[in-house]
Amino acid sequence: MTGPIQRLRTEEGFGLVELMISLVVLNVGILAIVAAFNGGALALLRATETSTASVLGDKQMELYRAITYAAVSLNTTAVDGTYTGDIAYPGTRVTGVCTSPVAESCIPTRTVTAAQSPDGRPYRIDTYIITETPANGRPLKRVTVVVRRPSPLKTLFRVTSNVDQSTG
Repeated sequence: MTGPIQRLRTEEGFGLVELMISLVVLNVGILAIVAAFNGGALALLRATETSTASVLGDKQMELYRAITYAAVSLNTTAVDGTYTGDIAYPGTRVTGVCTSPVAESCIPTRTVTAAQSPDGRPYRIDTYIITETPANGRPLKRVTVVVRRPSPLKTLFRVTSNVDQSTG
């Protein structure tokens, strides 16, 4: 018979303990890789959304860059609290009868549906036009385009451009 001290000195079962430790370490490594892939996928989703919003905002701004100074205005329509709550809203707004040949440039707020957007998500495009007269005395119209995610509401892109009377 073997004594208790001799049994403690044997290496029986030690391979099983090594195997369990290596499995735990491997499991932690695999879970870290899966978490990194998940974080990367989320970052890619946000980048796609921001990129699409910038394309839509630039496209809206190009509508105003292509028309004359006199045609830069918005139709007077009812707008919601999101529109009036933006920092671009205060000021002398240019509203009235819009004479632009492009109907999309006359609408203060519009929604691009998922079917219309490049990435298959809906977006809200708000346009603000205010008049300013800088120190040189030549009046200008400041056009601000804000692209938001409709739900949950989040501003994704904002661009501002000045149009003066020498344009068009």
